[in-house]
Amino acid sequence: MKFMVLVCLVVVAIAAPQFQDSSPVVQVLVDERQDDAAGNFRYSLQADNGILMEASGTPGSQGQSNIQGSYWSPLPDGTFQEVRYVADEFGFRPQSSLLPTPPPLPAHVQDLLRIAEEQRAQGIVFE
Repeated sequence: MKFMVLVCLVVVAIAAPQFQDSSPVVQVLVDERQDDAAGNFRYSLQADNGILMEASGTPGSQGQSNIQGSYWSPLPDGTFQEVRYVADEFGFRPQSSLLPTPPPLPAHVQDLLRIAEEQRAQGIVFE
């Protein structure tokens, strides 16, 4: 009986799925960081698969960090595309040729925006 239990345990162990991590191993080639403890920082990271990230930041006027940076993102065809960005009190603003651009505003919308700006300058505010 003990022999049968042992055989069953061996069979279960052999039949159990063998998990292997198929993710590629990525080596970090450059990892440079500077921080002055006053909110100013700079970092640069580069990996052997072509990914590159760089950023620098300063304390913002409203308690946020103002950051300027860039990163290289891999594309399905094996090439890379740079994305530059600014993140501050006005939000995250990326720039890249991959990002869609809005169509130009129609003339009547531009006129309405101009009129609204003129009214704001005169102190006329609608809520």
